[in-house]
Amino acid sequence: NFSRDLHAGNPFRILVSKELVDGQYTGISEVLAVYIKTRNNHYTAFLHNDGRYYDSNGKGLGKAYRRRPVNGKVRISSSFNPHRLHPVTGKVTAHLGTDFAVGIGTKIYATGDGIVQRNGKHFAAGTYLVIKNSRRYTTRYLHLSKSYVRKGQRVKMGDLIALSGNTGRTTGPHLHFEFRVNGRAVDAMKINLPLSKEIPKDQISAFNKKKKKYVKELGLTKEDIS
Repeated sequence: NFSRDLHAGNPFRILVSKELVDGQYTGISEVLAVYIKTRNNHYTAFLHNDGRYYDSNGKGLGKAYRRRPVNGKVRISSSFNPHRLHPVTGKVTAHLGTDFAVGIGTKIYATGDGIVQRNGKHFAAGTYLVIKNSRRYTTRYLHLSKSYVRKGQRVKMGDLIALSGNTGRTTGPHLHFEFRVNGRAVDAMKINLPLSKEIPKDQISAFNKKKKKYVKELGLTKEDIS
């Protein structure tokens, strides 16, 4: 996110691949590389074989996680609050996630790549899922009506994993979503989401070869991207 550093007049170069059939442009194109120079810095992005963009050092530029597990503009009925008054018990109980006011049957999507760690039922959480996204990050989805994944299954960010419901201890249909860092719940709506991973070591050679080609086609020098 370099929007604060971007001003009118900043030079940029974009390398685009366009699909042609019998010499006619089909309307299908793909951005292969980008270079932007600002007053204080410069930015590069190169498309890799996995469909994601990386900087000149092979570090990911896309988000490794989406902030919400639901699509569209959905109202938050209860925010992350360590001192919330529980609506059912009436006691001060930490609310360790974000509640989305969605009806039963709303599609729920994985907010990041990972492996399904738990897929079960609980008297308070109802039907729920826990996805282990990495050594540090875990996401939890509670009060579901249906799960589409099984324990041990590997999922990708954006995969349909469940339908929202009204199971467990609730006052109405909604989705309770948690984001945990090293086992500690944090506010998923406010934290800085981690960037996608670096290119695997066994792919870095192929990436550098393609990057070198793109840099040449953009008319850049090593100093431009270093």
